[in-house]
Amino acid sequence: MHEFDIITTLAGGFTAALIFGYICHRIRISPIVGFLVAGIVVGPTTPGFTANGQIAAQLAEIGVVLLLFDVGLHFDLQELGRVRRIALPGALLQCTGSFLATFLMMLWFASSWQEALSMGIAMSFASTVVVTRVLSDVNQLQTPTGNLAIGWLIVQDVLAVLALVLLPNLKGIEGASWFSLIGVLEIAALKIAILIAAVMFLGGRLIPRILHRVAETRSRELFTLTILVIVLGLALVSAKGFGVSMALGAFLAGVVIGQSDFSVRATTDALPMRDAFAALFFVSVGMLFDPVVFFETPGLFGAVLFVAMVLTPALAIGTMLLLGLPLKNALRVGLSFAQIGEFSFIVANLAKRSGLISDSLEHVLVAVSIFSIALSPMLQWSVEPILGFARQSTNLRWLTVSRKPLTSQPAIPTDGLDLEDPASEFRTVVVGYGPVGRTAAKLLDENGIHATIIEMNPGSMEPIRSAGHRVVLGDASHIETLKRAGVDKAQSLILSASNITQTTDVIRMARLLNPSIQILVRSAYVGNCEVLLQSGADHVIAEESEVALAMAETILRNLGATAEQVDQQRAKLRSELHQDPQAPKPSSSSKDAP
Repeated sequence: MHEFDIITTLAGGFTAALIFGYICHRIRISPIVGFLVAGIVVGPTTPGFTANGQIAAQLAEIGVVLLLFDVGLHFDLQELGRVRRIALPGALLQCTGSFLATFLMMLWFASSWQEALSMGIAMSFASTVVVTRVLSDVNQLQTPTGNLAIGWLIVQDVLAVLALVLLPNLKGIEGASWFSLIGVLEIAALKIAILIAAVMFLGGRLIPRILHRVAETRSRELFTLTILVIVLGLALVSAKGFGVSMALGAFLAGVVIGQSDFSVRATTDALPMRDAFAALFFVSVGMLFDPVVFFETPGLFGAVLFVAMVLTPALAIGTMLLLGLPLKNALRVGLSFAQIGEFSFIVANLAKRSGLISDSLEHVLVAVSIFSIALSPMLQWSVEPILGFARQSTNLRWLTVSRKPLTSQPAIPTDGLDLEDPASEFRTVVVGYGPVGRTAAKLLDENGIHATIIEMNPGSMEPIRSAGHRVVLGDASHIETLKRAGVDKAQSLILSASNITQTTDVIRMARLLNPSIQILVRSAYVGNCEVLLQSGADHVIAEESEVALAMAETILRNLGATAEQVDQQRAKLRSELHQDPQAPKPSSSSKDAP
């Protein structure tokens, strides 16, 4: 019966999340809203099917661990360094302001200081998923403004992880003095320091070696299992061995792996399940929603919503203006923070399990998140009207002028390449570094075209770097690997390995990322050419035909044929090969490779 409950809960939760997530996507609202609504639909407060909340919450713990692992995996100190002048002090001031406002507000509503503290922490963080979606919709994600928002979120993520470590230590100290709280913080800080030192120094040496050995097997299943064992193992060690949250262990595992050559493979091979369990996490949160919150605590709901949608973005915008950012950039970034998301739920869930907040407060957070996430993208529509008003106002016109550069330092080259022209970094992407790929990359480099190599074999990393090429360790059949290699910015893509699995999928994904990219493909057999051309390749070179032509040319030269005769026979043989019933006929869609 228990197994049946698990399957029923998974099937019901995933189905509802799919339906409502799709609806929200179609109406251009974050799918997170759909997942939360799905939780309400399968929850106990609505009629019809009711999922098992306890099972959903337990399964959602996996989603929390994988979310924190993903945060650590994409934790980029270089990105933070480029915008540190604004992102670091800005995020600290905004989080502090949001925390203090919520803390004082909760005390005014007669909450205990533990409840006020927990709610203050939960209200300090924006949703990374929502912010990136909002900025992407207005074409600002891949700009200096988007980089600033990402750096700001990185600081928030670090603060959130520290908060997750602190909260469990506040349990059971109801009338404690501030000195007791400081003592708790000191003990927690000592545990964190020991855990970080152990993971970063010991794990930083051991984990990459383990991943290297497993990657050499070329088995995706073994690599995925290795990642999961490392993540779940460190999460368990954090909770059981150091008495801190599992989130910190998962985050540190992500940081260690993210700094290694295996970050792309970890993202593509081991994290697809993250999205499913993360959706289930939001479903489990939605199941906690009780509409009675609008009738029992309307004032508290309105006050918390005000903090999320008005006070927090106002603090962010004001801080950025004080730091010298022009009004347009400040509005784009600040208004994208007008919501609460995944970290708020994780903090609230941990606080509830630690006995720090009541069910009613969690219901308030769920209601506020649904409203704020749904309404946040609409605030971007107000940017241009506000800018127009500021430009027309004599007193506010100065806000629209940049007084300091957005970034404090230029982009940092990757893998030691000092590129004078950043736009040329991703000119060509070569998949595979065998004899063909190595020769192609060398010829490109000799002609001033920088090549990025996608390679599955970890043993090829050093030779590729020694040759001066940028390298991405991963499977080209995953779209994240292609993105990391820069296919979306490249002028050409060369598939140099004839045994690349799912070659047609690679071609289609590359064409989806970059419709104008020129794709050159190596094929083992002439019979595969038509399929590859129909998939989107611009030119296909078949080994069968080239070997046949080379052999025929050698025979003709040995027989004393002239160069002109060899050229004529080569053209004739090539035409006959392409007229073979098993081979494609010459097509105007086949173009010369760049």
